[in-house]
Amino acid sequence: MNISALFIRRPVATTLLAIAILISGALSYFQLPVAPLPNIAFPVIVVQAQMAGASPNIMASTVAEPLERRLGTIADVEELTSISYVGSSMIVVEFGLRHAPTYRPPCAAIRPIGSTTRRIRQSWCSR
Repeated sequence: MNISALFIRRPVATTLLAIAILISGALSYFQLPVAPLPNIAFPVIVVQAQMAGASPNIMASTVAEPLERRLGTIADVEELTSISYVGSSMIVVEFGLRHAPTYRPPCAAIRPIGSTTRRIRQSWCSR
């Protein structure tokens, strides 16, 4: 027996079945959970530098600015933020969402920052 022949012979049953499938789909759609704000972890790396006894202005001009210039050359950096305190400076390097740990390994984002900070440390220590 052909299955399509059954639906052709019984148009009322076919219509009722189609309506039942439509209603159950609409009800199921509204029961789906949707988060208003998805749980997203932005890939961020924090670089800290210390210079004992230096004022925040000196930390900003001699430590944070050169670090920002060098870190800004790393590919795929979306935002750099720095805060300078007495004796220390903190720079936050933020990558785009496509570089979240699920997309690329975290060490791939850390590697350029490690080599950049190593070069900066070598240039400062050679003075």
